[in-house]
Amino acid sequence: MTQQGVRRTAEQVLALAPDAASRKAGSKLGVAGPWSGAGSGEEGVVWGLCKGSGSKPYQTVVDLSDPAGPAYKCSCPSRKFPCKHALGLLLLQASDESAVPAADAAPDWAEQWLAGRRGRAEARKTQAAGGPAADPEAARRRAERRDQRVTAGATELERRLADLLRDGLASAERAGYGMWEETAARMVDAQAPGLAARVRELGAIPASGAGWPARLLEECALLHLLDQGWLHHDGLPDALAATVRTRLGLPAPADGTPVRDRWQVLAQYDSSDARLTTRRIWLHGTDTGRTRLLLSYGAAGRAPELSLPVGMSLDADLSDHPGAARVRATLGTRHAQAAPATSRPPGVTVTRALSSYGEALREDPWLDSVPVTLEAVVPVPDDGSGTWHLADADADTALPLTPAFLTRPGLWRLVALSGGAPLTVFGECGHRGFTPLTAWTEVGGDPVSLS
Repeated sequence: MTQQGVRRTAEQVLALAPDAASRKAGSKLGVAGPWSGAGSGEEGVVWGLCKGSGSKPYQTVVDLSDPAGPAYKCSCPSRKFPCKHALGLLLLQASDESAVPAADAAPDWAEQWLAGRRGRAEARKTQAAGGPAADPEAARRRAERRDQRVTAGATELERRLADLLRDGLASAERAGYGMWEETAARMVDAQAPGLAARVRELGAIPASGAGWPARLLEECALLHLLDQGWLHHDGLPDALAATVRTRLGLPAPADGTPVRDRWQVLAQYDSSDARLTTRRIWLHGTDTGRTRLLLSYGAAGRAPELSLPVGMSLDADLSDHPGAARVRATLGTRHAQAAPATSRPPGVTVTRALSSYGEALREDPWLDSVPVTLEAVVPVPDDGSGTWHLADADADTALPLTPAFLTRPGLWRLVALSGGAPLTVFGECGHRGFTPLTAWTEVGGDPVSLS
């Protein structure tokens, strides 16, 4: 649904939802019954009145005309964006365009909000054009102070790892999680959030079941390698030094030349902790063949602002962040409204996918996984063990699915979509196995999100 008349599918609309509860509630409102006064404008604006529990209907309007992404306004008290009413309105248009007919003008209540949005957008442009220039010397001094704190934190962490190995790994089990949480807090104070996150992961390993000492030793070795990388970063190649900074959680703004392409949205999924919601969006360039990752963040309990439905294609600029892999990117100028993708990324064999991960590890030893599209694979169970694999239909090779994916509804969606026939599957391939995120049938059709 854009000003060019393109309509999103119901699945693409539901991908905008901030959580599962909103998807469920929005689906119930995607029918004509509760709606009145619905309409759409030529500029990609959709509005309608939704009957609620009170005497007055909720006024809902969605602006799809901004290349930066959809915007929503509803008079309901919900703090979720989009709320269930905005989702229901978009689902109504996706399923029955006649229920949201074209109109010459939006109602006054919708037009007032749209006028305010346009005014604020112009003000931001004016402010950006005339804003004060940054002080490069002050920025350099701040960066030096932060580097000094990170160095102190990495040095302290090295001492703690050495103490752990001297006392024996069994001491980690006796000490419990508190020891690791206190160490992680010290890394936060040192302004190295990447080190803090890895230390917290160490704390959970002693309770992870049989074989935990070997896993703890492996993770300690990687953490030691990262510490040493920082403490000797002046002697590293530029790309590896940038990777170390990124793994430590230090700021690494996009520095690549903007690349314009038709970027197909392959997958979008969220992960949350007590502090933050992180949204990961995978894109594939139709012309360049590059696969890139966008990250968007929201406060705990709130959805990140950026949302790109799976199966859409963006005519936009992307700028790479520094690092050996250069997988992460920042979304720049969008040159047109998003439209449904008309192709899928080329796939590779299971053997080639494993090789890609191995090659990437040479450049980034801390890499958990790489983006891969597998071609002509079939989900098959492993007799008696409860695990599943993606088997290459044309060769005697297979990739195990990650344990985390086996507990998700996406597994059965994947199995049902296949029905024993080969699929094209996009996902993340790493040392824990393969995590499917999106799948296509061999006979064509829209992509199916599995995340």
